[in-house]
Amino acid sequence: MKNKVTLIGHVGNSPELKTFEGDKKLVRLSLATNESYKNKKGEKVTDTTWHNVIAWGALAERICKYAQKGSEIAVEGKLINNNYVDKEGVKRYSTEIQLSDMLLLGSKQ
Repeated sequence: MKNKVTLIGHVGNSPELKTFEGDKKLVRLSLATNESYKNKKGEKVTDTTWHNVIAWGALAERICKYAQKGSEIAVEGKLINNNYVDKEGVKRYSTEIQLSDMLLLGSKQ
């Protein structure tokens, strides 16, 4: 089995490119995925899940150039689990999707 994630969703915030030593580039963004179903009363319910997404290098540059807040995109990557200790000394956990590919969907904006 492989650590692989594929999602289709909407960009939640405008991607911002950061450049590090050695000209390494990183972009962070949030991606919203929606799941709709009917509840017991027959009413349509939509659940939204937010995902933290990162990309490096040329892919990061491409995302910044073409994806913007509200854009519908398809992404593929792997899950990265992180942990850290916050200011109060509490151990925190986070999960990100590190992209290997992105496809812009929908009409051209």
